[in-house]
Amino acid sequence: MGNIFVILKPIIHVVMKAAGMTSQLVEIEPGTTMHFWVPTESIHPNNKLTNKSPVLFVQGFVANGIVTWLFQVLSLCSNFAVYVPDLLFFGDSITTRPERSTSIQAECLAKGMMKLGVEKFSLVGFSYGGMVGFKLAQLYPHMVESMVMTSAVIEMTESISNASLKNIGFTNWPDFLLPKTVSGVKMLLSIGTQKLPWLPEFFYKDSHETMFGNRKKKVELLEALVVSDKDATIKTPNYSQRIYILCGDDDKIFNKTFSDDMKKKLGENATVHYIKDAGHLVHLERPYIYNHYLTKFLSSS
Repeated sequence: MGNIFVILKPIIHVVMKAAGMTSQLVEIEPGTTMHFWVPTESIHPNNKLTNKSPVLFVQGFVANGIVTWLFQVLSLCSNFAVYVPDLLFFGDSITTRPERSTSIQAECLAKGMMKLGVEKFSLVGFSYGGMVGFKLAQLYPHMVESMVMTSAVIEMTESISNASLKNIGFTNWPDFLLPKTVSGVKMLLSIGTQKLPWLPEFFYKDSHETMFGNRKKKVELLEALVVSDKDATIKTPNYSQRIYILCGDDDKIFNKTFSDDMKKKLGENATVHYIKDAGHLVHLERPYIYNHYLTKFLSSS
């Protein structure tokens, strides 16, 4: 039997094509290319951008963009113009630039969306992608109209990092997010979910073989992610966008203390909603409920 994720890749491409999505490689600059899933109608030779509201989905750290957001794309693509990139060093997105911060990820996303003809959009960010999203809104406020942040914090300061790692019983992020063993993959998914469903052993083995490549570059991303408290760039958040914090009520990585504190810092522009019986991977654990609240917010925006 082959690796399930290798087998699923062409199937996902067929499903995306049927859903009206197309795979695109966008050259951001020489040496930097980002992969996007985009609405097929947006790349028509006589393209006049669709009148559907554009939504940019930004992935977390483990899986690429479409694996992270598959349930949401299939649910929303008929009513919204959905854009799903792979962040740098995930999927087919690469760069020769030496920077590894969330700022470089945000810069490339902004330039990629502009090259795709999208100058304003709503943003949905998960975990690491939420931190990239906050940075994008900080650097390019004219582009981001509203934000949905799931299982994320504004910025990974040293104090937040230490508290979160203590909660999950790890001493550093690479050991947790880039497991070197099959048992490490099981631990990752167990901590990420409220209650890990039964999965066959080959699922963990195939995940380990497929999803944790490019380790050196990804370790560098994690090392650049954590900033000292005194060097934090967003000490007093001042976002003009409406921000919807949509999380699981049993997130073991960024629990309610983190989300409530984030809501307090963001002020009146932010609202928070907790989905019951869900953990860090709330959009995968409770996709129907998550998509309901997500669609409701994006429609009102």
